[in-house]
Amino acid sequence: MESYFAYTSLMGITISLASIVVTWWALQAFKFDLFTQNPKGARAKALQVILSIVIGYQLAQFLINYLGWSYNLKNLF
Repeated sequence: MESYFAYTSLMGITISLASIVVTWWALQAFKFDLFTQNPKGARAKALQVILSIVIGYQLAQFLINYLGWSYNLKNLF
């Protein structure tokens, strides 16, 4: 049982980090210069990092929940 918790924790960390990286990559196509005064400045980059973490976390939670639900489907039959 302990190895199950270790495995799910490792999967959660991996999925969360991968989701944040994918979100960072996707946000690079967004035009932040329309919303910020200095799009190359530190505050604009901090905004990108914060948005990447928030959106990536939400994506990771969805994926982790989906994996849990699909894993529990075996109990249906």
